[in-house]
Amino acid sequence: MNTIFRKSMLSVAGLAFAGGVFAGPIAAHANPVDAKPAAVAVQSAPKPQGDQSHISLNDEQTANVKAIIAATKKAGLPERAAVISIATSLQESKLENLGHLGDMNDHDSLGLFQQRPSSGWGTPEQITDPEYSTTAFLKGLKQVDGWQDMPLTDAAQTVQVSAYPDAYAQWEQQATDLVGQHWNS
Repeated sequence: MNTIFRKSMLSVAGLAFAGGVFAGPIAAHANPVDAKPAAVAVQSAPKPQGDQSHISLNDEQTANVKAIIAATKKAGLPERAAVISIATSLQESKLENLGHLGDMNDHDSLGLFQQRPSSGWGTPEQITDPEYSTTAFLKGLKQVDGWQDMPLTDAAQTVQVSAYPDAYAQWEQQATDLVGQHWNS
């Protein structure tokens, strides 16, 4: 390396260092009263996977969203658990507390999560109680190792064991929005 170039580079590096040494402490104490607080994300939610679906909710569906959130809070679980629960219910029942649908019924599936008495989820009366069915879903979710960090559709599928395992992902954005809207209300 030629001597003139090396000396020039060392001079530039020295000036940069000196500028940092002198300007750093000055900048650190520069008018903190006028500083604006930076927005800080408390919990980073994963980006929703794939195309997203959305439905308009009626009063009954909104009440079911609130019931799912209340049961999640009562269980001491974070907002992410409510997002997974609501997205699952959106897929399974469109947030409608479904009773027996006759020939249209998928086996003996009932309630917000289409849980089955024959699979041990509870009695028909229990499964059609939003608090009970949400608590049952959350109990299953808590048994999934790493559910907090896995894609929503994987967490939901591990609990639900659906014939359509990827279908839950399409509801993640609406579920996230609903939890954001109702968590503190």
